[in-house]
Amino acid sequence: QVQLVESGGGSVQAGGSLRLSCAASGYTYSSACMGWFREAPGKEREGVAVSYTGDGSTYYADSVKGRFTISQDNAKNTLYLQMNSLKPEDTAMYYCAADLELVGMACTVLAGRTDLFAYWGQGTQVTVSS
Repeated sequence: QVQLVESGGGSVQAGGSLRLSCAASGYTYSSACMGWFREAPGKEREGVAVSYTGDGSTYYADSVKGRFTISQDNAKNTLYLQMNSLKPEDTAMYYCAADLELVGMACTVLAGRTDLFAYWGQGTQVTVSS
């Protein structure tokens, strides 16, 4: 049974940093498409950063490029999202997601397709105040 458990959310002032963690279990972590998505009130869920754990290829939404970094620790089966220079518009519920069918290039090319990710965590709230 695939499980994804997020942690690390919280409240921070604009310009601050947070690191989110996603502990994964129940599948072969070293070859999965994993990513971070967010959903703000009144907005659709969007892809923030996605990585194919097999080769480390990544995708970033334009709004977070240069500020957010997705990384992984294969030994710990954990995905991270380092968020720097946070802005109030980054306020949202952040979700970790995974899919085992999006392999290789398909993982990053289809990163924006939330409907293709089969497994989701419960989410962790990030609030950035101005």
